[in-house]
Amino acid sequence: MTYQARFEGKAAVITGGSRGIGAAVARRLAGEGAAVAIGYRDNKEAADALVAELRTGGSRAVAVRADAADPEQTRALVMAAVAEFGRLDVLASCAGIEHFDALERITPAAFDRVFTVNTRGQLFAAQHAAAHMGSGGRIVLTSSVSASRAVFGHTLYAASKAAVESMVLNLSAELGQRGITVNAIAPGGTATDMAAEHGAGYQHPQLAGRLSMQEWSALQIALKRLAEPAEIAAAYAFLASEDASYMTGRTLQVDGGMF
Repeated sequence: MTYQARFEGKAAVITGGSRGIGAAVARRLAGEGAAVAIGYRDNKEAADALVAELRTGGSRAVAVRADAADPEQTRALVMAAVAEFGRLDVLASCAGIEHFDALERITPAAFDRVFTVNTRGQLFAAQHAAAHMGSGGRIVLTSSVSASRAVFGHTLYAASKAAVESMVLNLSAELGQRGITVNAIAPGGTATDMAAEHGAGYQHPQLAGRLSMQEWSALQIALKRLAEPAEIAAAYAFLASEDASYMTGRTLQVDGGMF
């Protein structure tokens, strides 16, 4: 596929960029001309391989270890990008963790872990990125369709993502004064390793384990399949581009028509 050069001369930070949707976002932005800094927590091998792939294709790319649960590591990721590329135009905050459990088994430690990564981590990613952005800066956070639909045992995760949607709504007023937009993507089911590990949790308990993800998708999604990561990445690229210059404070659902 041939992309436009919408991000020529611009620099982007992608948290959670070594795998899944984050890696697809890195490929898409780099494919449209952006220099990209890929944040990763544990999988250095995957991050380095992605950087090598992007450099082979002619893109500028670096990998920086940064646990999204630690705001100081996120700050260091942003600073590394600015030092390497001389600017920062785009933040794609893709790092996140899943959680399924019934109400009676949710612990304070689980609450802290999920909200630390999915909510606090994204807030401080936005804070550190915005500090280096001028007018035209783009911040794209990650919510989930789970924020607006009921799933058994998904309360903690869904709440952490619903908070992100409130964050972008309120940050839009503040950052809009500086010409920076802030939006979120709410992906539906996507063919990633996370979906392979946790996808069965989205099924009704009476069906869990009885349907494959393909069978479940055919019943629950208008397009009858999971998204490919590249399809979700296209939505991040849209919100990060000048094509979305008059869109801020909003969450864009990209779910294939989930019902």
